[in-house]
Amino acid sequence: MTDRMTAREAIAAVTGEFTESVTPGAGTVGDGPLGWQGYADARALAAGRTGEQESVIHGTATVDGRPCVLLAFEFGFLGGSLGQRTGDAIEAAYGCAVERRLPLVALVATGGSRMQEGVVALTQLQRVARASVRLRAAGLPQIAVLRDPSTGGGWATVGAGADVALALPGAQIGFAGSRVRPADADPAAYTAEGQLAAGHIDAVVTPAELPRTLGRWLRALRSSGPATPAPVPHALPGTGAPGSGGETPAGPPDSGWEAVRRARSAYRPRAAAYLDAYFDERLPLGGDRCGGTDPGLLCGFGLRGGRPVAYVAQCGTPTLPAGYRTASRVIRLADRLGVPVLTLIDTPGAANDAEAERAGAGAAIADTFAAVAAARVPVTTLVIGEGGSGGALALAAPGNMYVTPDSYFSVIAPESAAAILKRPESELRRTADQLRLRPQDLVELGVARAVVGLAPPED
Repeated sequence: MTDRMTAREAIAAVTGEFTESVTPGAGTVGDGPLGWQGYADARALAAGRTGEQESVIHGTATVDGRPCVLLAFEFGFLGGSLGQRTGDAIEAAYGCAVERRLPLVALVATGGSRMQEGVVALTQLQRVARASVRLRAAGLPQIAVLRDPSTGGGWATVGAGADVALALPGAQIGFAGSRVRPADADPAAYTAEGQLAAGHIDAVVTPAELPRTLGRWLRALRSSGPATPAPVPHALPGTGAPGSGGETPAGPPDSGWEAVRRARSAYRPRAAAYLDAYFDERLPLGGDRCGGTDPGLLCGFGLRGGRPVAYVAQCGTPTLPAGYRTASRVIRLADRLGVPVLTLIDTPGAANDAEAERAGAGAAIADTFAAVAAARVPVTTLVIGEGGSGGALALAAPGNMYVTPDSYFSVIAPESAAAILKRPESELRRTADQLRLRPQDLVELGVARAVVGLAPPED
C-alpha cells in the first residue's frame, strides 16, 4: 500500500473478496446545482482518468475472515471530494450496513466538500452524520482507515466520527487541508503521528499490518446485542504482597495501614499484568478525541475465549481528565455494542493540579460516573491497588465490585484525613483503621462483593 493509492488498490490491500454495489439514483446532471461552468467536463475527465463514476465506491467484503461493508474514497476523482452523488453513495453504504447487520469500514482519502457544488455539497456532511447515527443506533461499529490525505468534512464525519480510527504512517490528517491552513501552522499537527499524540486517532498501522489489524478489530467489536451480553468473569490473576515477589498473601491485611502499605507496594501486580493474564489478545483505544491522552490509563477491547470484553484499567497514577473522557468513550461504545466491561481500579485519586482543573477534571469525572450508571451491559470492577476517593469510584460498578488482598478503598487517603483532622503523624495508623478501608472492611460494609485471590476459610 502506498500514498495516494487508488480506491481499488486500497481495497485490494485489505481484502481479495469485495462485491461492489451500485448506488441508485440519477446523480449530478450537467454542470451541477450551481451551474459551475466546466464542472461536467471536469467530472468526465476524472472518470476517464480513474475509471470511476464518483469519488467513492462501496460494497460488501470479507476482511481477514470477517464480513463487513467497505467504503473507499478515490482521491484521483476531484480530490476525493464529497458532492451530492458522493452523499448518495455514502448513505447507501451505511444503509447496507444497517440492513445486513454488518460493521462498516471506511478507507478514507479526501480533500473535503466539492466547491463546484457549493453549499449543496456541504450539506452532504449532514447526510453522512445522520447515516452514522442510524448505524450507531443499530448497535453496529464503524472503523476508519485514514489514508493520505484525510481532510475537511470527510475527516470530520466519516473519519473522526468512527468508533475506531486507524491511520497509515505519515498520512496527512486534519480539518484544514494543506492549501487553506495558516502559513505558520505546525505541519506535525496535521500528520497521523501528530493526531495520535493528541488523542484523535487510536493507532498508526503499517500497510502490511492493516488487514490483520482490521480483522482483529472486527472480531473485538462484533455486536452480540444489548439483550444478551456475555458475563465478565471476576476470577483474575493472583495478587502479591509487599516483598512477596508476587505470591498470594496468606490472608487479608490486619490493619488499615497494612492495607495501604500493600496497595502502594512496588511488588504487587499492576494493571498490565492482569490484562495480559486475563485476555487472549487485546486492542488498545487511546485518546479522548478532545486533544488529550492519559498514559496512566489502559483502555480498549480484548478477547477472552473468543468473547469480546471492553476494559478500562488505571495504572497507579492520578487519573487525568483525558483519561476519564477516554474511559467514558470506551464504556459507551461497549454499551452500544452489547459488550460487557471490566474496570481495574488503581489510583491515589484524580489529578488535582491546576492543569487538570483547566482541562475540566470535574466535568470529565462526572461524565464517567454517568457512563457507568447508564450502562445496560454488565460492568465488573476489580480493585487491584489504591482506591483513592471519587477519582477511583468513578470507574467502580455499583454492586459489582471485587477487591484483591493488596488493595484498599477510602473516602480520602489516610494522610489527607489526618491533615484535615489536624492530627499528628503519630495518629496516621489509627486514622487508617478508622477509615475502614481494608478489603474485608469493604465487604462487611457492603461496598465490595468479595475479596478475590484468597483461599476460602476452612469449616
